[in-house]
Amino acid sequence: MNLAHIDTRHGTENQHSFSNGNCLPYTGVPFGMNYFAPQTTSDKGSWWFHPKDRTFQGYRITHQPSPWMGDYSHLLLLPFSGHLSEPALFQAQSSYRPEESTFSPSHLKITELRYQITSTMVPSMYGGILEIDYRDSEAALLLSLGENYQVSQVDESTIRGYVINFSGCEDPDFKFYFTLKFAAPIHSLTDTKNKEGIVLIHFGDIAKQTVQIGTSFISPEQADLNLKREENQTLADYLENSQQKWASYLNKIEVEHHDESQVATFYHNLYRTFLFPQTFYELDGVGQKIHYDTIAKTVRPGVLYTNNGFWDTYKTVYPLYSLIAKEEYGEMLEGFLTSYKETGFLPKWLSPDERGLMPGTLIDAVIADAAVKNIRPDLMPEFLEAMKKAATIQSENPNYGRQGTYDYLKYGYVPLDYHESVNHTLDYCYSDFCISQVAAKTADSEKEFYQKQATNYKNLFDPTVGFMRAKDKEGKFREEFLDIRWGKDYAEGSAWQSSFAVYHDFKGLIQSFGGDAVFEEKLIDLCNQAPRYNVDGYGFEIHEMSEMAATEFGQLAISNQPSFHYPFLFSYIGKPEMAQPLLKQLMTQEFNASTTGYPGDEDNGSTAAWYVFNSMGFYPVCPGSGEYVLGMPLFDKVTLHLSNGADLTLSAGPNYPQQQFINQVKRNNQIHEALFFTHEDLQRGGTIDYHLGTVPRPRKYQAEQFPFSLSN
Repeated sequence: MNLAHIDTRHGTENQHSFSNGNCLPYTGVPFGMNYFAPQTTSDKGSWWFHPKDRTFQGYRITHQPSPWMGDYSHLLLLPFSGHLSEPALFQAQSSYRPEESTFSPSHLKITELRYQITSTMVPSMYGGILEIDYRDSEAALLLSLGENYQVSQVDESTIRGYVINFSGCEDPDFKFYFTLKFAAPIHSLTDTKNKEGIVLIHFGDIAKQTVQIGTSFISPEQADLNLKREENQTLADYLENSQQKWASYLNKIEVEHHDESQVATFYHNLYRTFLFPQTFYELDGVGQKIHYDTIAKTVRPGVLYTNNGFWDTYKTVYPLYSLIAKEEYGEMLEGFLTSYKETGFLPKWLSPDERGLMPGTLIDAVIADAAVKNIRPDLMPEFLEAMKKAATIQSENPNYGRQGTYDYLKYGYVPLDYHESVNHTLDYCYSDFCISQVAAKTADSEKEFYQKQATNYKNLFDPTVGFMRAKDKEGKFREEFLDIRWGKDYAEGSAWQSSFAVYHDFKGLIQSFGGDAVFEEKLIDLCNQAPRYNVDGYGFEIHEMSEMAATEFGQLAISNQPSFHYPFLFSYIGKPEMAQPLLKQLMTQEFNASTTGYPGDEDNGSTAAWYVFNSMGFYPVCPGSGEYVLGMPLFDKVTLHLSNGADLTLSAGPNYPQQQFINQVKRNNQIHEALFFTHEDLQRGGTIDYHLGTVPRPRKYQAEQFPFSLSN
């Protein structure tokens, strides 16, 4: 694929009240320690870039995984020339033409109209290079370092410094070090020590300046070392390295299709699946991997990763890595185990360290999925110990582990005293299933205990209304139930978005409903009603409500992770044909390659990977089961270059808008009757041929042809 066809502004047209992705235009290398992005405003908090702004305030080094998490260790570099009326960002900023600028995963190129300065920024894993072409005299560079920083000039060509800024961190003195090396000498440096941390660096009357950047979370010396390893590289070298790294990932999946706009959408999404988690370790002088431990406030050996919310990413991102980025997945697991060893609990939302957001401990699913797919079996005994700890011991710090742990063990559910108690309960049930899967792989004696715990979801199911409902400690449901009320007992949704989170046992859930017919009616009601919502649980309209209501897909809020698997629920009653047109409409109506390309928050690759999986015609409904449920393919031909070296080729045809159904599936030229593929089978490579049709072909399925359910 051609990297030049990806515009990183995809999904970046957002505001706090409505999300079209809440993405940023990240330029970096895959899983880079830093990303670079133009800043266009300093007045809107986390929304500091908008594609329709025509103001350029500088290249921002950023570590922001989501506007809801905020940025940390950020700083700005703004080329300028001449005299400023005041040392401030507002006085220095310039207009630019977004339509004439380059926003590529591998590099940025921008012309500042005020100064007629053209600059190119190219990243590396631990730094980058900025090449600046000046038109006028008095060439200069402005740094904006915030309120807490230090900067010093080492010699005529080198500047060192650090910044301290974050939205949340265990270390109140958490530093990000930088070293800047200039090809043309520094004439003067002025540290204004003002509120914006403005530092002015003047170079005299030069036509070109090249700035090499080294960064580190460890020490100034490590920042120097990271820069020294690249000091002999030119901008062309940096660019070739960056482009090669992106090509190595983006070429893992090759798409051939008659609609180029849909191909563009695919690759824009694939790009976003390789941004997070970010590398949070560096290489010392002898090449050993080291990282900064924010708890102990010291440097330790080993790998570490950050910027990931597992409530979002477990569903799609890591199952995708299990197919095409297995080695990276394995190293990330090692990093997550490092987090456990240093904090005492497995991570839930890292940025840079544990922030404690969202219900559940859904890294359990990331671990279980790896376990059943034989990824890093050497780590599984330690992971099992860590998973069991979170399931049985309440942390004194609410950021870590489960909430209501002892009450969950006592009652078989999290009581309504706890905020979002329904989601906590359902997520713990699923985590307990995941623990049982890892226990099975390690021959642990407690497998059956956790399998039993995994059925606790039944304790909150109310058959009189057909929803999961919160209970008090006496076992009574909360009174005054309203199915469209968001919040309170439910996380980012209502009973409609929260009652079907039983990924590991849909057969058991269907039995609780009263059988296939009742469950089918419930799913039809879910899809065929208006996208209504009640705000009482929050007291105001949150953006997820607005995004669900923006399109007519009923209570199927594909704009947020809890609804990702909803179309596939029809497969568990043997009626996949009811979901196939729905999936095709979701892919073609809710996703595109523009600045408004997502139906809601993208969230660290999770929504992007939802699109990637579904466009190929299968989806990991239950990570930890080792299965992918059949869906509805979008493309004429897709080739996956699997991590084990095998190629898996998928074809679909005839493939026009009127083909809304799968008529027949063949696997290696043999008719495939099951409603799922196993990971073990896909690892062998070969072919999958989807024969599409204009009308459905209902079938009767044998028990073994249904996707995994614990009740089977």
